[in-house]
Amino acid sequence: MTETVGSRVLHVSRGEVELEDHPINPEWVIEGAPHARISEWAESDDGTTSHWTWDCTAGRFRWYYDVDETIVIIAGSVSIQVDDEPPVVLQVGDAAYFAAGHWVTWNVESYVRKHAVVRVPVPRAMRYAVNGFGRRMHRLRDAMP
Repeated sequence: MTETVGSRVLHVSRGEVELEDHPINPEWVIEGAPHARISEWAESDDGTTSHWTWDCTAGRFRWYYDVDETIVIIAGSVSIQVDDEPPVVLQVGDAAYFAAGHWVTWNVESYVRKHAVVRVPVPRAMRYAVNGFGRRMHRLRDAMP
């Protein structure tokens, strides 16, 4: 269940989000016939960050991250592998961060469900401007009685 708490806080239950089909690119599927579903349940005011729930049935596939993504596994498990590194198993409660511009192999033995925070990377030149603006705003808030 998704509900607003106060004026700026959104609460989402780990199992109550209604998901829509989100097919995995068939060229990325290595084994099986994984069936993925997804739902966006929040987005930042500036549109650079969004919050999703995603699930997938059994299968092995590659996934390309064109945005930064942080996940928390909320049901099931998955084995992930980056390039030639050893696979890592993520289970309920585990978190992972995937930087934009990388391929990751996902091996879902039966089922996995995750919450994801997706962020569009900000170019380095803009990052300095955004960080500087944020620090100034923080100082102004601290200075107010």
